[in-house]
Amino acid sequence: MQDQYSDIRPYHDDEVRDVIQRLSRARTLQHALVKYRFPALPSWLRQTVLPLAGWYLRRRTAQIETVEAFQRWLAPWIERLLQASTDDIVVRGLEHLSADKSYLWISNHKDIAMDPTLINYSLHHAGWPTSRIAIGDNLLGHPDVADIMRLNKSFVVKRSIANKREKLRELQKLSAYIRSSLESGHSVWIAQREGRAKDGIDRTDTAVLKMLALNGRERGEDFTATMTAMCPVPVSIQYEWDPCDVQKAQELLTRAETGRYEKSDDEDTRSILLGLTGAKGRIYVDFGRPLSAAELTSADSMAQAVDLQLQQMYEILPVQRAALSLLQQEFSQAVGADAGEFDSASHAKLLQRMEGLEPPVRQRLLQTYAAPLLQQLAATDRAQSGSLE
Repeated sequence: MQDQYSDIRPYHDDEVRDVIQRLSRARTLQHALVKYRFPALPSWLRQTVLPLAGWYLRRRTAQIETVEAFQRWLAPWIERLLQASTDDIVVRGLEHLSADKSYLWISNHKDIAMDPTLINYSLHHAGWPTSRIAIGDNLLGHPDVADIMRLNKSFVVKRSIANKREKLRELQKLSAYIRSSLESGHSVWIAQREGRAKDGIDRTDTAVLKMLALNGRERGEDFTATMTAMCPVPVSIQYEWDPCDVQKAQELLTRAETGRYEKSDDEDTRSILLGLTGAKGRIYVDFGRPLSAAELTSADSMAQAVDLQLQQMYEILPVQRAALSLLQQEFSQAVGADAGEFDSASHAKLLQRMEGLEPPVRQRLLQTYAAPLLQQLAATDRAQSGSLE
């Protein structure tokens, strides 16, 4: 039987051993391991220990023959990474859901690699099966990276196709694969939009939702029936501190000033590494409730329902209040908004992160950190004005 999803799906268990052996011989992975384990080692000396790194990889991965075994092997590395880069991880909401059911997790998108990592970290620690992960083909340019991601339950979203007809075919196949995964008992994670919310404003792109619903056409289903069958659940992921905050602010400013922004060849890779290893402070992962049929009448109504749950789950942190206060003091922006109380430590750390930045970049960074608080204050004002009418 032909495997119609072979070019986009994660690896199957019967493929794992060959992929592991290929990775254990990969020079790029050996280089990365040596640099990770011996960061102070001179570059010329690293070359001499590469064979040892290859032997170490083959020895450590000799017993891995399934995707689940690979994820178990990877789990302690993820644990150490999170311990080194976070102060605390708070996971809420899974107690209201069922581990025996498959869900379509739709989350906000702040970090390229950390967002799906935190979803599966949360599920794993709760004793749940991990999810399949949607990831753009722009992040899989290197074959070793692609191998690792597909071993780790990632499937490919082909974003780089220019031809409209071919792109539609690929989107239909992607939608069908997601539906097939859910029907076979595998939960799926997908971001609410194609790119990260660099401005701090989480807003669902209806194009993503329309793609998800494509699989229902061949079944003769309407939007509501298709999405109800996929059981979508909003998930909020919130980082106290964003390791990529300065880079995002600079990109947004460049786009505002010139109308465009050209990424360097290795920019996504550097963003991934910085997002994984940089200090993030406290992290909140909130799993919401399944969307009802009444909320799934159209892509627009579904987007509004996702955004509302994300906003309701969002935790307002001292750094956001400190950012609003500094916006008011330095740039006379949002002067009528109530920043509320915040601790001096958050204020001092924010000032330290902005040290040496040009005023426009400082303002853009502060706007991003303050965005969730400003959104919440605006929503409160709307609710109060509506109750008075």
